[in-house]
Amino acid sequence: MWRSRVPLVILMVFMAAPAFAQIGGRPFEVSGQGGWFAPDARTRMRSAPMFGGTLGWRPQSWMVFEGQAMFASSEADTFPEQKMDFTSFGLDLRLNLRPAEDRVVPFVLMGLASTTHSTTGHLPDDLNRGSPSLGLGTLVNFLNQRTYLRFQVRDAMFRDRDAKEFSNNFALSAGLHYVIGGKPKDSDLDGVREWLDQCPATPLGARVDARGCPNDADRDSVLDGLDKCENTPAGCTIDPNGCPSDGDGDGVCDGLDTCADTPKGASVNAQGCPADADGDGVFDGIDTCPDTPKGATVNAQGCPADADSDGVPDGIDKCPGTSVGLKVDATGCSVQYLEMETELLDTGMIRLQNVNFEAGKATLLPESYGTLDVVGAVLGKWPELKVEVGGHTDSRGSTAANQKLSEARARAIIEYLTRKYPDLKADQYRAKGYGEGRALVPNTTEPNMAKNRRVEFVVQNKDVLKRETERRRQQPK
Repeated sequence: MWRSRVPLVILMVFMAAPAFAQIGGRPFEVSGQGGWFAPDARTRMRSAPMFGGTLGWRPQSWMVFEGQAMFASSEADTFPEQKMDFTSFGLDLRLNLRPAEDRVVPFVLMGLASTTHSTTGHLPDDLNRGSPSLGLGTLVNFLNQRTYLRFQVRDAMFRDRDAKEFSNNFALSAGLHYVIGGKPKDSDLDGVREWLDQCPATPLGARVDARGCPNDADRDSVLDGLDKCENTPAGCTIDPNGCPSDGDGDGVCDGLDTCADTPKGASVNAQGCPADADGDGVFDGIDTCPDTPKGATVNAQGCPADADSDGVPDGIDKCPGTSVGLKVDATGCSVQYLEMETELLDTGMIRLQNVNFEAGKATLLPESYGTLDVVGAVLGKWPELKVEVGGHTDSRGSTAANQKLSEARARAIIEYLTRKYPDLKADQYRAKGYGEGRALVPNTTEPNMAKNRRVEFVVQNKDVLKRETERRRQQPK
């Protein structure tokens, strides 16, 4: 059964053997072998292990002269325990069926040897005769460019005592075969024999075609086999390993990246340029508020600022100093602002009934700041206005005290406004106390008295307002 497996073993070794540069020139070759000796039945010798070796010289790639030796020790198959040895020394002519520089080299051999068949016991002296032989085998490159596995079968023909014909004694052997001297025939170690290699200076490790020339599939000037990034897009700047560089880390390689300094984290297009969908100046991917309204002032993360916390971003907010708590429209202006502006243009005055003071004093309560801030924003649009700030009270208390208190409160309002809004000039505002003298309704009930406690901002030069009213009337709606 083991004999039937020999071809399979040879095939497996051949398939597993790596490609090495083979040795040309005129080298010496040496081998050591072991195997099985199967003598002819007429020799009356049992089969037995055998050992042998060769020493040869290769004058041509296809021809080798080899000296060989073989020895097998067994017993006779007729006489119990009679020892029989088969020893052969000779010269072979080995003919390689493929060039000796190939990975696999089948061969045939023929030779002539001096063979001794020795016995102990009842037979006469040892028999020594000339012995021709024929054989065939194969060499399989193994481990490196000089080492082979050698598989061989030889028919050592021998004419036994008193025989007229040669017997056929077969020796099946395997062993190591080594090449000494000579020159490598594949100087660039690309697996293509020197005389077929059209690119004999291929760098070590590069993959080559049948002509021995290297490939560069992605055309980045780094050869396949050496190129660690074999699918580099055309036009990319690469490093010595053939991998594209990406200086700004945006996923688009240098050489194709037309925006080479993209901030880290920004989303880019195929050209490596960052996008900014909401147009706020902060790139997508970095922008943590990607739907910022156009025109809004944003921070480094792309989120809109809102200094007055009215819900309308700075940059869009036309009334950036809106007091906290006031209801605003889409432009960031207080709803009261629009109402007061309309009242001012229509009537030439602004009347407030929710400006509160400490009881009997001219000290403004904080709850009144928001309303007065809206008044300041409205009046600030017309810095040339001259305005009388009139204070009014209900009928409780003496007439003289109410007169004095209403004027003091009017002055307190002017002081607050000119301090909060520096663009309002104090000399254009005049405080006037009317006390209880100009009641809007009779002071007979608490609701009526609340209406009479008021502040009125009355424009003295109404022609300024008329010009603005006319301008707005002419604007297209």
